[in-house]
Amino acid sequence: MEDLKKRKIKMEEASKGAEFSTTQEHLHFLLDPLNKSQLVDLLSRLGSQYPSIAEEIKSVASADPVHRKLFVRGLAWNTTSETLCAAFQVHGEIEEGAVIYDKATGKSRGYGFITYKHMESTESALKAPSKLIDGRMAVCNLACEGLSGASNTPDLVQRKVYVGGLSPEITSEMLLNFFGRHGEIEEGSVAYDKDTNESRGFGFVTYKTVEAAKKAIDDPQKILGGRTIIVKLADTHKGKTVQTQLPAAVVPVPLPMAAGYIQPGKAHPGAAPVVYSYPQTMASYPASSYPSPPTAPAPYPPHSQISYAPVALRKEPVGLSPPTPMGMGGYPYYLPKQ
Repeated sequence: MEDLKKRKIKMEEASKGAEFSTTQEHLHFLLDPLNKSQLVDLLSRLGSQYPSIAEEIKSVASADPVHRKLFVRGLAWNTTSETLCAAFQVHGEIEEGAVIYDKATGKSRGYGFITYKHMESTESALKAPSKLIDGRMAVCNLACEGLSGASNTPDLVQRKVYVGGLSPEITSEMLLNFFGRHGEIEEGSVAYDKDTNESRGFGFVTYKTVEAAKKAIDDPQKILGGRTIIVKLADTHKGKTVQTQLPAAVVPVPLPMAAGYIQPGKAHPGAAPVVYSYPQTMASYPASSYPSPPTAPAPYPPHSQISYAPVALRKEPVGLSPPTPMGMGGYPYYLPKQ
């Protein structure tokens, strides 16, 4: 009997320990040291086994619109918000979608945003990021990534092709159909003027692989719309600052200084400097080498000097004149003539 009582007590304690181990605090303690990959793997396995956990994961992931908002670039100038939403509505219900317009001119800025209601729709749209809208290939990625999405990979300069010499009749759809034979295109269109919506005579095509871009460049068939087009990498089309080397004739060459000249503040190891004595003798030039210039004739004949009679100079008294002597009563005093 005593043994049975002891077993029951142990079973009750074990059950209490199990209840304690399933508390939220204890689970948090167990999950805290796990890294992101381990947590994702654990939750994905639990979500696939238990539908309630899967619904909880969906609700938490879709709560933040950052994970449901797409940035769409490369839109045609005539694309409206309605046509943009119609192109992305195939992936699910759209909560909000609009093309961004310039406030000053009221014209499209060539990009827009799509926010889905559920995160699954965003995942479906990202599997096919390129869409042909109004004859132009547009590309989408998560808005939180901005322009640093999949299209801005390090090998983009090797996948983007510049196409020049296009005739005005060539549309973006014709351009994509012509270059689509070399491989799958990620983005591409003809460059149009914003004001007139007319072709500017060139365009760009971005392939998904570097091999497809090389095929397009090496393809000898470069006639589109009755014109011979130019196909090359897009980075070679833009002007770059190239450091050119000077010809050998004008390259500055450092000249060695004579040992006799000492620069103050610098040590001159090696041989002792040469001392020059001054004055140094200079080679004389022969007189015949430099003849003296001819003497110019006098412009006027010389005249004899004219003498004048001396003139006596009159000395003027210096200072004030002496006062007149005064007599008695203030009358002037006259001196007799001598």
